[in-house]
Amino acid sequence: MLDIIGGMNSIAGFSLYKLRLLVLCVAASIGLFAAKHPSATPSDPWTAAQTVQPAQLIAELQEEKDPHPLIIYVGTRTLYNGGHIPGALFYGPGSTERGIADLKKYAATLPENSDVVLYCGCCPLEKCPNLRPAFTSLKDMRFARLRVLLLPTSFNTDWVEKGYPVKKGS
Repeated sequence: MLDIIGGMNSIAGFSLYKLRLLVLCVAASIGLFAAKHPSATPSDPWTAAQTVQPAQLIAELQEEKDPHPLIIYVGTRTLYNGGHIPGALFYGPGSTERGIADLKKYAATLPENSDVVLYCGCCPLEKCPNLRPAFTSLKDMRFARLRVLLLPTSFNTDWVEKGYPVKKGS
């Protein structure tokens, strides 16, 4: 009888081990998914609700509503001229005092309930020097419908290579 009980404990222990392993694998998978599909990290000034994916923005721009979201590019002039979202305005780079000053000056002419989408795409989102200062500046101006276009890798990879519309020049 003792051998049977001992055997049951081994089986139960093995099942508990498998359960722990399964939980660990699921947690790791969620972490990998989140890394490949970022929405907002604790260091970002925006929340997940203040983000928009490229496909979602395209759908919004195709809707027959007026006004469409106002799209503002906050990267460098060279990259903007090389290709940008059609209709996007250039105010940047968000990493410079001049870029932030120009952005704030323009934003001061807008109603606080404007639907504003900021984007850059100069480099991987986690390293972008332009987007966070620009977002924080407009957030401080109390824009209620302020969002960030999520381009995790770059504008080229996450927009152009996906076949989304691009306009070249200024």
